[in-house]
Amino acid sequence: MLTLYFSPGASSMAPHIALHEIGAPFESKAISLANKDQRSAEFLALNPEGKVPLLLIDGRPLTQVMAILYYLARRHPEAQLWPAGDVEAEAQALSWMSFVASGLHPARAQGVEHMRQVYGVAEKRLGDKDWAIGRYSIADIHLFRLYWRFRKFLELPPGSLPALDAHHERMMARPAVKRTIEVESAIGYQLP
Repeated sequence: MLTLYFSPGASSMAPHIALHEIGAPFESKAISLANKDQRSAEFLALNPEGKVPLLLIDGRPLTQVMAILYYLARRHPEAQLWPAGDVEAEAQALSWMSFVASGLHPARAQGVEHMRQVYGVAEKRLGDKDWAIGRYSIADIHLFRLYWRFRKFLELPPGSLPALDAHHERMMARPAVKRTIEVESAIGYQLP
């Protein structure tokens, strides 16, 4: 049994999308960051980091977006979210996910100008490809969640990041993304 602890709009949105992509049954438990639910004794007993996402796999905790996405993709190869067997494509997926986690995610803390530079790098990396590694994968889910969340903070004129905007639109058309946004919107976004 899978249980996802998530907070609407937070980093946990990526594993939430992946769970809808793979179609496996799962239980979801919303955590309010605004109410500091992630600091409760019950949650800290499961995840001492006090962060979402947290995926319980038959009661065993798994944390960190990249690890959860990787687990879900590998555990459910029928969803074709991981380019298994193609070592270069696997390395490219890891490269994208590392870039998203260590470059895009912390960029906002360094100011708008730095965000623009880092998202400019993402724009160049994506180039004319529909998907980050040339086919849809967990790298796209990870990239999408951050662009979805932070693009308004970039304060760029429309059309400044055409590859990322097109990627965003392709992602918004996916049923798993629509379902995740529907579920998370019904709860409401209470991001810090």
